[in-house]
Parts: sequence; structure tokens; C-alpha cells
Amino acid sequence: MSGKINYQLILDNTLKEISESGTAPKLLLHSCCAPCSSYCLEYLSDYFDITVFYYNPNIEDEEFERRYKEQVRLINELKTKHKISVVRGVHDTNTYYSAVAGHENDPEGKERCRICFELRLGETAKYAKENGFDFFTTTLSISPLKNAQLLNSIGKEMSEKYGIKYLYSDFKKKNGYLRSIELSKEHSLYRQNYCGCVFSKNQNLPE
Repeated sequence: MSGKINYQLILDNTLKEISESGTAPKLLLHSCCAPCSSYCLEYLSDYFDITVFYYNPNIEDEEFERRYKEQVRLINELKTKHKISVVRGVHDTNTYYSAVAGHENDPEGKERCRICFELRLGETAKYAKENGFDFFTTTLSISPLKNAQLLNSIGKEMSEKYGIKYLYSDFKKKNGYLRSIELSKEHSLYRQNYCGCVFSKNQNLPE
């Protein structure tokens, strides 16, 4: 037995409870880019009043701005049951480089990425708690290259640290990743060929 947790099943149960409650909780959804958020927004907006939290200090300035503009455009174009808004987080790459110092040469997906996940999810949880959200989560698990088990364990840690519910998820399930590609084509979204940091860009690994 692998011991892996089925986070999609947990999400299914949470969404069922929300649907039966007849309410639309406030969700702060951390997003790395418009393509990765596309399916998540289409899927979750039936259940939540969503605010996209675009907080990515790992992304260099020009790329950050380009992705942010695409994120806003997608939100404006999507037709959803509940409203979607966006908050632009503080963009300070020094925060990221300080956090990953000494891990610049780590292989993609290893310790440098874990530190980056903690940085972004921590800030998301903090903002969610301070601004009266009911849940927080991230789009990152939609990528086949991102470890959903690790992301959800960090989400749990930040949930406990800040006292705010984490929405467990594995958005690549139910063909989520494939749907994000379809939506990217439908909306002619800029789709980058690397995760975001200069280290992943140099390795030329896709999101």
C-alpha cells in the first residue's frame, strides 16, 4: 500500500456538504497563473465566492506582470455562478531568494520547491485569516509535476498555524489538467513553459 491520501475524495465530500448547506463560503485561492487557475475557477465557483490571491515572489518581474494580466483577463472572461475577484499580493523576489538560499542547485521538485510552497501557502493562509475568509487553497496541485501529497500536507500545517480551514484538493484529478489546457486554448491564454522561478526556467520544465 502506498499510504497516499485521496485528496479528491476529501474535496468531493467537502463540496457535497457545502452544496447541501445552501451557502457559498469565501475561498481565497492562491494562483500561480491563469492556465493553472482556469479549471480550478470553473470547478470551484459553483460552490464558493472566490478571491484569487496572486502571490508569487518566485517569479521574475516581467513574467510576473505578464501572468498577472492574463489572470485578470481570464477572471473577466469567465462566466461563473458566483463572483470571482482578484488580489495582487506583494511582489518581492528578495523574499523568495532569501528563503531558498543554499538550495539554488536543488533538482526541481525537491527542497527548494518545498520551501517555495511553504512561503506561498503561508502568505495565503495569513491573508485569508486576516481578511475573514472561510477557506484557502492553491491551484498548484493541478500540475502533473507538483506533488499533491506534499502540497496538502503544507496546507494542513499552515491551516493549523493560522487557524483557517484549508480546502484539500488534487486538481489534476477528474481530468483537471486536461481541462485547463482546453480552457487555455478557448481563452487564448499565455501558457508559459516553466514553473516560474529562474531555476525552473533554466531546466526548461513545464508548469
